[in-house]
Amino acid sequence: MKKTLVFCIAITAISLSLQAQKVNDAKVPASIKLSFAKQYPGSTAKWEKENGKYEANFKVNGNNTSATYDVNGMLIESETDIKISDLPAVITSYIKEHYKGSVIKEAAKITKADGTVNYEAEVNHKDLIFDVNGKFIKEQKD
Repeated sequence: MKKTLVFCIAITAISLSLQAQKVNDAKVPASIKLSFAKQYPGSTAKWEKENGKYEANFKVNGNNTSATYDVNGMLIESETDIKISDLPAVITSYIKEHYKGSVIKEAAKITKADGTVNYEAEVNHKDLIFDVNGKFIKEQKD
């Protein structure tokens, strides 16, 4: 019984540490805050840390946006919520064909640091990732 309890506590601790953790602005490295300020002047962020990366959550033109940085302040990617109707038609057609009867709950445009654009559609608690031309790339758990 004691071993089971210790095992459950360990699993809980590990799963909690893998989730994004809110970070006080004062604890975000200066290099990251400087990069953010240059890329999104005038924006104020709420910060999270996950898997050693920092994520700024803020609004751009009224849209929820996030920007993910490595520990050196290099932008990895940004993600902006978009209207489902703004997804390319080829993506909505793919979802209708391959996820019959499913509803798209959310949509986003992802821009990688190198300028590569992907789209994300949340369907059945999964994120479906597509390239800029609407070609399916992968499915990942939400």
